[in-house]
Order: sequence, then C-alpha cells, then structure tokens
Amino acid sequence: PTPSCTRPGADPGSIGDRNPCGEAGPQPCARKTALPPPAFDQRMGFSAGCSRCCGFPAGGGEQQKNPSLPQWSKKMDFLLSVIGFAVDLGNVWRFPYICYQNGGGAFLIPYTLMAVFGGVPLFYMELALGQFHRTGAIPIWKRICPIFKGIGFAICIIGLYVSFYYNTIIAWALYYFYSSFSGTLPWASCDNPWNTPACTNYFGRSNVTWTNFSRSPAEEFYMRKVLEIQKSGGLYDVGGVRWQLLLCLFLIFTIVYFSLWKGVKTSGKVVWVTATLPYVVLLVLLVRGATLPGAWRGVIFYLRPDWGKLLSTAVWVDAAAQIFFSLGPGFGVLLALASYNHFHNNCYRDALITSTVNCLTSFLSGFVIFTVLGYMAEMRDVEVEDVARDKGPSLLFITYPEAIANMVGSTFFAIIFFLMMIMLGLDSTFGGLEAVITAVMDEYPQVLAGRRELFVLGLITVCFLGSLSTLTYGGAYVVKLLEEFGAGCSILAVVLLETIAVSWFYGIQRFSHDVKAMLGFTPGMFWKVCWVAVSPALLAFIVISSLLDQPPLMLFDYQYPEWSISVGYLIEASSFICIPFYMVYKLVWTPGSLKQVRSRVGDPAAHAQAGSGQGPPLGSAQDQGWGAGQMVDAT
Repeated sequence: PTPSCTRPGADPGSIGDRNPCGEAGPQPCARKTALPPPAFDQRMGFSAGCSRCCGFPAGGGEQQKNPSLPQWSKKMDFLLSVIGFAVDLGNVWRFPYICYQNGGGAFLIPYTLMAVFGGVPLFYMELALGQFHRTGAIPIWKRICPIFKGIGFAICIIGLYVSFYYNTIIAWALYYFYSSFSGTLPWASCDNPWNTPACTNYFGRSNVTWTNFSRSPAEEFYMRKVLEIQKSGGLYDVGGVRWQLLLCLFLIFTIVYFSLWKGVKTSGKVVWVTATLPYVVLLVLLVRGATLPGAWRGVIFYLRPDWGKLLSTAVWVDAAAQIFFSLGPGFGVLLALASYNHFHNNCYRDALITSTVNCLTSFLSGFVIFTVLGYMAEMRDVEVEDVARDKGPSLLFITYPEAIANMVGSTFFAIIFFLMMIMLGLDSTFGGLEAVITAVMDEYPQVLAGRRELFVLGLITVCFLGSLSTLTYGGAYVVKLLEEFGAGCSILAVVLLETIAVSWFYGIQRFSHDVKAMLGFTPGMFWKVCWVAVSPALLAFIVISSLLDQPPLMLFDYQYPEWSISVGYLIEASSFICIPFYMVYKLVWTPGSLKQVRSRVGDPAAHAQAGSGQGPPLGSAQDQGWGAGQMVDAT
C-alpha cells in the first residue's frame, strides 16, 4: 500500500479522493514538510516529485521494500569491498619500508596510537555518515553544512588524479604477470638483449663482487624492458607511448568497467575473488619466505626496536600519515560504499573489524617482504640494510622479483605474486572510482538517472586518456609526480576540513543522535573527543609538518627540476581550491540579507531533515511498523 498521511480519526479507506500523485487514497496532511533533494527520489526509485507530495519516509527501512534502490546483496559484499579498498599496494610496499626506517618494532607504538586516536575514529565517522545520509561525497554536504560542498568536488578531482597513475602500476604488474609464464623468468639472468655490461647476477656465484655500479637482472628488466626509461631524457622528454603497457592498461580498465557498470550488484561479487585471493597468496609467500636461508636476519631487522627513534617528530608524522593513507578516510570511498548499506547496519562493528584487518595485513606484509630481504642479504653476503633501500614500486618490481627468480618453483611464485598485486590494485580502483560515480550520479540525478552504464564508460575513458602520459618511456617520472602531489597534502587537508565540518558545524551532538537512530546507542565519550579535538589536531599536525618538510623529489638517479615541483603544487592546489571557491560562490549567489545568507549556507536543517535518508530509531514503534508501509515522520 502507498504510504499516506492520515489525520487521527480520518477514514483511511476514503474513496473518491486522489492525492497529488494521482493515486487513490486520502489527501496528505497540510503540515509543512521539508522537501528532499531530487537525488533522493532517484535513488529510492520513485517518480520525480512523488516522495515530496506523498510523504514517503526517507531511506532507512524503506529500501528493503523498494527493489530499485541499490543495496549490497550480502553483508560480506560490503565488508570485502571496504577491506579490498583499504588493503592496497601501499600495505605491501609502504608499511614495511616505513616501519624499519622509523625504528622497527618501536614504530608499532606510534602507529598503534595514531590508529586508535586518529585513523579508526575517522574511519567510523565516514561509514556512519554514508550509511545515515545514503548519498555520495558531493550532495551529502547539503545535509551537513552546505558551504562545505566544495569538499565533495575536491574529493572527486583527487580520485581522478589517483586513477591516472595508480592503474598504470597495476598495468606494470599485469605485464610482469604475462612475462612470468615462461620456463625461465626473463629477469633471472643477464643474457637478454636489454641487458648492459653493468648487469651482475650474484646468485649462486661465489666469485662475484657487488659494487655501486652493479645492476641486477631484475633492475634492468624493470627499467630497460618494462619501462624502457633509457629512451627518455626526463620530464623534458618523456618520449612515445609503450604500446605493450597501453594494451595492459586497456585490459585493466576493461575489467574495472565490467565490475562497476551495474553498481554494487556486480562489484560486490567480484570482490569475493579480488579481496580474498591476496590473503591466500600472502600466506603462501610467508611460508615460502620463512624457509629461505637468512630469513631470520630479515625478521630481526624488521622488528628490532630502536627506541631512540620515538623522540623524533618525523617518526610520529610518518606513523600518522601511514595510517590515514592506509585506512583511506577522505577519499569518499567509505561514504559511497556505506551508502548502500541497510540503515540499521552495525557500521560501528564494521569499522572496528575492517580497520583491524587493514592494520594486521600491513604488519603481516612486513614479514613477507623482510624474510625475502634477509634471504637476499644472505646471498649477497651484505647487511639487510643494504638490500632494503628500495621503496615504493621498486620494492615490488625489482627487489622481490629478484628473490623469486632464484627460488625453486620461481615461475609459480612469480605468477601468484603478481596476481596478488593485480587483485590488490583492482580492489582499490573499484573503491576509488565508485566514490566518484556515486558522488556525481547522486548530485545530478535528473541527467544521469538510468544512465549508469554510459556514465561509467565515460569516466573510464577519461581515466584512460588521463593515464596516457604515464605509459610513455618516461612515464615512471609522471607516476612519481602524481603520486607525490595528486593525493598528498591535499587529501589530508580535505579530511581535516571534513572532520571540522561534521564535528563543529554540523555538531557532534547532532551526529551522535544520527548514529543512535541507526545503531540504537550513542557513541561514547572517547569517540566524541577524538572527532572534536584529537583527530583534527593530528591531521593539522601532519599537514603543517608536510608543508614545512619538502625534501628534493627524486626517482632512481633523476632529480626533478624546479619547474616540475611547481607543476606538482598546481596539481595539489587544483583539487583543494574547490573548497574556498565554492564557499565564495555560495556566499555571493545566495539571496537574502547577510544574516539570512549565513543561516542558509551554514544550516543543514532545510536539507537534512527530509532528505537525509534516515530511517526510524532502531527498535522503535515506527521501526516495527516500517515494513507495513506505515507513515513515519522523516523529520
């Protein structure tokens, strides 16, 4: 039955009246009802304006009755999607390097503290916001604090920048994956056309001396065969496009498109493979690494605490930056994924589970990496520190493949290792692009409703074209530049403003009441203090430290010219500047007196009440009668 508003004592079965939607039944109440935004009608599957005039309740339990509203088929679809996004390539290459660089086992203390007081609270906040308001990163600000809507646009731009370079790294992994299907791995020897006289293979040879000019077969394969970086003169001359990498990237984006084109119904099934397979591979590689000669040397080097490092401010900055980038608040992904949840889903428990899994995965990856580094140090007869200098993609494309090439069963381990990298990368890409898709489609439902497949195709095409510069001979230089400035300090500043907008402008009490409406309990004092003070303070500390400490940007032996750093700052500013620009636009173009304008651009009440997507409080009489189609006052 169509929900209607019937005054007490009125005959609910009156015949002859038609409500404004043209449906038989009683007229709606004359009470003033706040109108939900158009995006709400589209996501709820109602015809334009129907929810406005008929008094449909907003979101919550209504989604269960309406099959047209996208929703996760299973709870595990959501959990695996969140875990898949949070656990990415950075967990494998960034955490182990940062850990040993900042005191080994001692680093776990600042890392854990930053996770508890900074990362997890913001992770929880974003899941709760997305689940309560049931919309993407752009329109959600109409219901929180309209003047901060520029944050949503900034998030989408950052998401595009990340897609320009991140998928190229996955394409490199796909190239390695294809190259692994051979009896002898192509990076196992120096007997290939791309090798130089500097190529030195020391494995299994006792009379080989490793010098500063020596290059391993794996290093030359990566630089001279995969990248062909020797054909580039730097950013001044990046050269032509590598057609092999172009084909690999095309295949990656094809997979991404067919995983996202139908929304969570398709991506929720794909993550059962892409999010679980990496854990199987990690365990296999851990067992294999633990059996290698010298593995114990790597583990000791990884965990040996250097307590003096804890007195360094840089260690705490690295710990905070690592946890924020790893968990991923601020990218809009958690908002988007949680917006497809049941209204009363326990997002508090989900936040604790997924963030814990993420941190433990980073810690486990360190053992996988350092058992192999210990093995390499044993073979080279050097210290582990001497073979642990590579970081970032070099760790995954040079150091680890070099060790794999000299294992028994090298082909098998190479195949599963690069398959794991592809899966880890795809999961993060799914989340990153879904954030952009949900945000834009919810913001412009009149144009994009029913056209998801076409919009996703257009977005994938833009990402593919934007990635072309990273596929050139000097593409690795472009990847490094985008990695540093595309989502560096700007995303941290966005998260800072997001936290301030929710905690200070929307109000911590109002947000706590929203959480109680969903979960049946109010967040404790610990969470409120973190949201209001601790997390913003940590983020401000990281942003200021990052701006004050800008080391020279280098890749291999190439130092980036000054003009490229200026370009990087422009890239960084191009996303963040959306926030002040939108504030000025909103203040200038909103009609009314100064007092009225200030109220309209800062007060979410007119937007948040009926259009928030909220359901009835858990366990209330309204909640119990929700499924029967009874009218619930959305305000």
